Amino acid sequence: MGSIEADSLPTTHPLKIFEACRKQNKFLYACAPMVRYSKLAFRQTVHHYGVDLCWTPMILAKEFNRSSFARDSDLTIGTDGPQPVTILQFGANDATELARASSLAAPHVSGVDLNCGCPQGWACAETLGAALMNRRELVRDMVVATRGRLARDGWAVGGTDADVEDAKGRSVSVKIRVHDDLRKTIDFIDTVIGDPHHRNIDWLTIHPRTRNTPSTTPIRTDALEMLAAKYAPTLPILLSGDVFDLAALPVLPTLTTKGDDNDDDAPPLPSPSNTHIAGFMSARGLLANPALFAGHAACPWEAVERFMVRAARAPLPVKHAVHHVQEMCGPGCGPDKSALLSKKERLAFARMTDMTELVDFLDDKIAEHTGRAGGLRRDLW
Repeated sequence: MGSIEADSLPTTHPLKIFEACRKQNKFLYACAPMVRYSKLAFRQTVHHYGVDLCWTPMILAKEFNRSSFARDSDLTIGTDGPQPVTILQFGANDATELARASSLAAPHVSGVDLNCGCPQGWACAETLGAALMNRRELVRDMVVATRGRLARDGWAVGGTDADVEDAKGRSVSVKIRVHDDLRKTIDFIDTVIGDPHHRNIDWLTIHPRTRNTPSTTPIRTDALEMLAAKYAPTLPILLSGDVFDLAALPVLPTLTTKGDDNDDDAPPLPSPSNTHIAGFMSARGLLANPALFAGHAACPWEAVERFMVRAARAPLPVKHAVHHVQEMCGPGCGPDKSALLSKKERLAFARMTDMTELVDFLDDKIAEHTGRAGGLRRDLW
């Protein structure tokens, strides 16, 4: 592990990954920013199972600027071996603060992202997250100032092919929710993008729920369809929300091709070539099943073991590690509700106070359920 005062790390421009996926006619897969749970060990785990872009948890730009402790604790990066292509998401409401924080982070991540989607009351009270959906000029000013600061620092942020290929290429993006009145969302996006030929952001992530819509309510597919169709010709669009199973992706924008040329009645197979979506971002789905994007309908034991090995090398607070494992061992968010452990077995997690206890418990359960004895202890110690 290293602090962000370390030397710059090798990175890949995210737009190169978008383009590579487009050429392969496959969706880009992303791990959403999750408070406390998008740390390095988890990002490395989901990356192994097919995640192309990983977001950090939302980090407050003001605190990031003022505290080296906040920088070291909030931005966990890998200096030992390859690091997943990582986007640092900031919470900010001031152009200077966001630009300065982005300058500090740029040597260590592939891009920065502005959170305009967090619906939590504390964030909105501070004009952060979803509250920014009513401050489109401020959001525009923040991304413009950030690009300007990064360019002055010598980073390649012009969005040209040369910038994308440059080792110092970095991205700037925004993650949003929608308004009840989609005309307001269109005004917001138009303002933030600016000139489509020299746009202020490299891509847009849309979570098609409003600030007040609970996560138990399905995403607004009508909003997704209209916004994606309108803006996909200008920049890549990621969908965030209700991504729980590769066999049931929420792709509803108009499809234009058939799945099997010999079967006119076959439903079209969703792909970037016949939808307006460039990729999918998952939060709850990946938290319960890190192997989601590798095609696993439910979390396999090997994902639990892999996460624990990563957590030993990139340590987490024990309560966070326990929460991760508890989510993985319970029923997932997709149609497959099977669980690695029964509800009674999962009650043991509430009593755990250290990592050794968690390792011993899991090793016993892995042996009991799979017949592989002692594997986790051996890998860790």
